[in-house]
Amino acid sequence: MKDQLLSRYLTYFLFLQILVVQYTSRKPEFIEKYYSNGIYPYIAASYRSSLGWIPFSVGDFFYAFFGFLILRFFYIVIRDKFSEIRRYLLAIGATFSILYFLFQLSWGMNYYRVPLATQLHIESTSYSDEQLNKFTGKLVKELNALHLKTTQDSEQKITVPYTRKEIYKLAVNGYTHISKQHAFLNYKFPSVKHSLLSTPLTYMGFAGYLNPLTGEAQVNSKMPLPTYAFTTCHEMAHQLGFAAENEANFIGYLAAIHNEDVYFQIAGKMTALKYVLSELRKRDLELYKLHYENINKGILINFRESNEFWNSYENPFEPLFKKSYSTYLKANRQKGGIKSYSYMVNLLLNYKDTQDL
Repeated sequence: MKDQLLSRYLTYFLFLQILVVQYTSRKPEFIEKYYSNGIYPYIAASYRSSLGWIPFSVGDFFYAFFGFLILRFFYIVIRDKFSEIRRYLLAIGATFSILYFLFQLSWGMNYYRVPLATQLHIESTSYSDEQLNKFTGKLVKELNALHLKTTQDSEQKITVPYTRKEIYKLAVNGYTHISKQHAFLNYKFPSVKHSLLSTPLTYMGFAGYLNPLTGEAQVNSKMPLPTYAFTTCHEMAHQLGFAAENEANFIGYLAAIHNEDVYFQIAGKMTALKYVLSELRKRDLELYKLHYENINKGILINFRESNEFWNSYENPFEPLFKKSYSTYLKANRQKGGIKSYSYMVNLLLNYKDTQDL
């Protein structure tokens, strides 16, 4: 009886939490001051410092255990032939209430913070075709130069000389440098790990994710190395409290190109080039083809190998996983969902230091 009473109160608490979150989500300045720059950095630092030293993903074990509990719950429900449906519903409500509270406290409120563009003092959120064309040409030249610096042959593909764990350690360097310009990007207490669920992640079409309940950045260890450094920087941006995918992409880009290591710079610029080429292709196919033809053949080999890798794992369920995640993002006020290419390009072209990158 006491268990049912507790479950009832927790379920009621769930509805109260939703109302509070919906109300505060309309006050980004409040969230930015008291959560994202208030209690969250301490929460995140405590998670990363306490779990970062553990060589495996604690969060993945948590997910596996939670999956086991779900299966056990369904087993009990079927065994009891749905005889206590009210108790089952209260148990579900209580569980969601606890998880919702932990999620919002640990990380989730970051979805409603002040936009990154405002923090970077980016006033314009649009760009002309001429700006896009000019930036694309500049990016192609810079990437070609970095490519030749490592291969000395325009037709040779990029081969990253680091292990994945070495990439995790090197990634901090980029944040150290970019934080000198933007103090809010100061990154401490690294906790980046291979995901134990890398194979399922690959079939789902994801390169990595942040576990909000443990603060661990999980990277898909099966993906090709040339852009692995960028994905690592992207997940670290999530750890800093930037929940929006497009904002984590841009911060990951900044951290990668400000890294002293040339392979990080290449990973950042390769990713940025994919974004601007995708946007240019929509606007002017001829200009897209012109820039594409100017890319070193070795880089194109890397692009092709990356596409072939992801294509080899395509399956009927992948679109469903991505659609579900996109729906989740939209539910958290991320209007573009999982596809937010244009906003990333907006940031790339309007960032005040773009001309120096």
